Amino acid sequence: MMRLLEELTPLNRVLCSSDLDWTLDVLSQELPFERRVFRADPPHNGWVIPPKWDVLEASISHRGEVIYDGSVHALGVIALSAPFEGTVSREELRKHLHYDHRYDDSLTFHFRQLFRSWDRDWGFCVTKRFYDQLSEGNYEVRIRTEESEGYLAVLEHTLHGELSDTVVVCATTDHPGVSNDGLSGVVVAIELFRWLASAPRKLTYRLVLPPSIMGTEYYLARLADQDKAQIMEALCLFMTGSQTQLALQRSRNRRSILEVLLEEELGGADVPHRAGGFEEININDEYIWEAHGIPTCSLARFPYDEYHSSRDNVSAIDPAHLQQTLDLCKAVFQELDSLTMVEKCFSGTICMSNPEIDLYVDPGQVSFGERVSTTTRKLRRLMDRLPTMDRTISTRQIARDLDLDIKFVEEYLTRCAAKGLVRLR
Repeated sequence: MMRLLEELTPLNRVLCSSDLDWTLDVLSQELPFERRVFRADPPHNGWVIPPKWDVLEASISHRGEVIYDGSVHALGVIALSAPFEGTVSREELRKHLHYDHRYDDSLTFHFRQLFRSWDRDWGFCVTKRFYDQLSEGNYEVRIRTEESEGYLAVLEHTLHGELSDTVVVCATTDHPGVSNDGLSGVVVAIELFRWLASAPRKLTYRLVLPPSIMGTEYYLARLADQDKAQIMEALCLFMTGSQTQLALQRSRNRRSILEVLLEEELGGADVPHRAGGFEEININDEYIWEAHGIPTCSLARFPYDEYHSSRDNVSAIDPAHLQQTLDLCKAVFQELDSLTMVEKCFSGTICMSNPEIDLYVDPGQVSFGERVSTTTRKLRRLMDRLPTMDRTISTRQIARDLDLDIKFVEEYLTRCAAKGLVRLR
């Protein structure tokens, strides 16, 4: 994992770039990925794929001497900077310089133009110290770039199991010049899938490595309906290697069984962590998966001090934290694959009191003086839930949602399976 981080961190991995293509080439030597490429035509939901963009030269000179070389670090030029060549005053130059307001000696990540490619400016990311120490006078600026038609490239690797029901792991490949943000999740996910491939599987697992946000949206928007319907849920791995503790972000409406297993494992293994609801920890690609109806939780070591700065480099990565995240995921996916899955085999509602079915759970009539146990009331909720099940789900998740002992859930669903209402796998 550290070898890959050392090799790929320095690259200028913006959404569409030669360095991102090179990154995908390197990762494709680790697993047999399929590369899916999405182009701007036809457009999708207003998202504009930016041009493929590479920096050829970027410098600031003063009195004939180069005082800043923006090509030394991948963050040195603002992402998707327009080309520019000319002489400007110090005041004009400063309008095009961006610095990290937290530190005197780091570069910030200026990314907004990647998602607004129709409105582009030229500029550099510099340290605050550099910005403050500029003397009066004129400066020669030179930014040369190479551009061509842009496209979004997504890596996909599927490990087929006995069932077509699929669990996705997503990590993002872009973010130029940084280690923890995105790339650390990629290297952990690759090791997880190398491990998953070594043993028989009941479920199907898919690793998806897109450039963030836009790559995920294009991937899901153009995924075949049948493929999308088979995805049970997803886990996003983002910032897994920093010196900070893990944060588990639950899915929207808490519909994910992975978040339950993760929270149990984190507590049982006594791993320092915190947990939060959807969008309480961070806002990344999980909201794209959720927008497509796929319950998605995430793991990240966020917040961390180096976020969106040149301080987010290999030296900020704790190898033990990468391994801790990997070991956690292994334990959880092993447990996940052992769960009993439930698939509904009918539409509409069923008359459960029909003698040929005989699965009605009587909630009792208060006006008749009837009283039923708490367990019976919860089983009634299970009976009522069956018609609304819109995808395969685990008995463990149903038990969690209804606060019901799993033995009662599985006993009732076994009776349902005997009548052909569900399939248990």
